[in-house]
Amino acid sequence: MTICELMSGLATIAFAASISVPAQAYEVGPVTGGGTIEGTIVYRGNVPTTKIIPTKDIEVCGDPREEPLIEVGSDQAVLNAAVQLIDVAQGKAWPEPGKPPELNNLKCRFEPVVQMIPAGSLEVVNSDPILHNTHGYYGKRTAFNLALPNKGQRIPVELNRAGTVRIDCDAHGWMEGWVYVVDNPYYAVTGADGKFSITDVPPGNYKLVAIHPFTGPIEQPVTVEENKATSLTIELKK
Repeated sequence: MTICELMSGLATIAFAASISVPAQAYEVGPVTGGGTIEGTIVYRGNVPTTKIIPTKDIEVCGDPREEPLIEVGSDQAVLNAAVQLIDVAQGKAWPEPGKPPELNNLKCRFEPVVQMIPAGSLEVVNSDPILHNTHGYYGKRTAFNLALPNKGQRIPVELNRAGTVRIDCDAHGWMEGWVYVVDNPYYAVTGADGKFSITDVPPGNYKLVAIHPFTGPIEQPVTVEENKATSLTIELKK
């Protein structure tokens, strides 16, 4: 097991432990005087790198290179941090269903590398002209294991319970992605500016969890006031 794999496994365990099982399933209901939680996720520590050494399919996967284990901008803003309110019993409706979310094998990377989805369908796609074997895990248990030998191949899978799904490629060992299956619609993934916004939150006291696969999760209490925005800066730490 590599250091990167060990850290990723520990982050998965820590994130799962940080989310308690809700006393009841989330219910959609009217939100009166809903507020907004907005903020920025930052990381101020050292940024280690891992060496990627493709041993096959180099014409698609590229040359050996160093890649950061966490992508941080000049202002310490974190790309691809996942943010969610936990233990929310009732609130706004889920987004209108459209196309199922996708996990794409593209140039020997997973795109997106981090995503948050409601329980249900995920479409696994191969956009490369080579074999990928996309393997998803809830903890150590296989959630799906798909061989995709053909460019343009698409296979739907079902992820029907909340939790962290780590994604590997059994054909290209450095590939790694993360799907966070959520049990309420109050979530966001940060862009390159590290910012997030969660809207239409019923007034009250909550726990907010932010996680990046490198650092693991951090939990912060937050109070939402009627028709007001609450601003946060959350620092991830290793």
